[in-house]
Order: sequence, then structure tokens, then C-alpha cells
Amino acid sequence: MYTPAHFAAPPEAVAALLKNQEAANLVTMSPEGLAATLLPFVFDESVGEHGALQTHMARNNTQWSSSTSGEALMIVQGADSYISPSWYASKAEHGRVVPTWNYSTAHVYGNLVIHDDTEWLGQHVRRLSDQHEAGMPKPWTVDEAPERFIAGQLKAIVGVELVITRIEAKTKLSQNRTPDDVEGVILGLRQVGETASAADVEHARTS
Repeated sequence: MYTPAHFAAPPEAVAALLKNQEAANLVTMSPEGLAATLLPFVFDESVGEHGALQTHMARNNTQWSSSTSGEALMIVQGADSYISPSWYASKAEHGRVVPTWNYSTAHVYGNLVIHDDTEWLGQHVRRLSDQHEAGMPKPWTVDEAPERFIAGQLKAIVGVELVITRIEAKTKLSQNRTPDDVEGVILGLRQVGETASAADVEHARTS
């Protein structure tokens, strides 16, 4: 990934991307070419040297069984937004401004491990659902569903674990603009309802 030095993601930004995102695109190579699937995941930092992204997919999805050996890639995407040049204070000064796009992303590379046992899958789906149910008024748990029903659901999926070997991450959050331009970007994003992107720019400004 092309990453100028001022857009290089600091370790805390990488950790936030892996811990706080909801889904990522898994990209693998098969004999027929590239394959990709958007999958919800959890980050388990206790696995291997760099942690692992743990997910699952439908058993009928041939991506898991047809993937060839070698690195796989999961693309994790944070908030992203269009940046209008009208938000820059420098527009009024000299007019030499153009639109751009702000974003945070991590390209997570690793080796795939397939889990086809109910114990691993059971623990995984509980952790995944608990992670997303935590903010609900009345969090649902796997144990609320009938045991036989859950057993049938587990038979229809396979576990997919990306054991991380390396990460390339980028936070393009107006770090190359003047302080007045950055302030204009934050205000502009808030005005159009892009509060998550505004918060990311503000955090990058103070970190």
C-alpha cells in the first residue's frame, strides 16, 4: 500500500482498527483467480506473534476450500469521507485546493487456518455475537436459541482464522493540511453528519 510518512498509522490506530471494526474483506487466491468475501470478525491478540482475525463463512462458499497456500489478505476499513475544498481556510487565501478523500484502513496479511470443529466454532460465534450485542438494551446470547438449532447452524459454517504475519496500515486524515484547514475539515464533516470521520481527524490532530 502506498503510504507517505505523514499518513503512516501509529500502533494505537492499528489496534483500534482491528478491535473496533465490524467486518473486513477476506481476499484469497484460488486456481480460478482471486476470491473475496465480506466477513464479520473478532481480533484475538493472543494467537501467534501478531494476533489473528477470526471469522467464519458458509460451508457452501467455496472460497475456504479452494484457497491456495500462501498469504491471504483481510482489508479492514475504518470511517471514510469525501473532503470538500470549500472547507479549507486556504481556499480563501489562494484557491489552490482540490477535493480529496479521508480514510483509515489496514491491510492485514497472514496464513489461513480452517476450523471445522464445533468446539472452536461454538466459542467463536459466542464471542462474535457477544461483541456486537454488548451495546444492545437487552443483549441476546447464543444460549437463548434452542441447542439443536444452534448445532444445525454450526454445521452450515466453517471457521476461518487469519494468523497475522504483517500489517500495512494508513490513516489519511488531513495530516498534510494547515491547522486552520484541519479545523475547517472537522467542522465541515460535522455539518454533513460524518461524525466518526470528524472524530478521527480530531484525534489525528492531537496525537
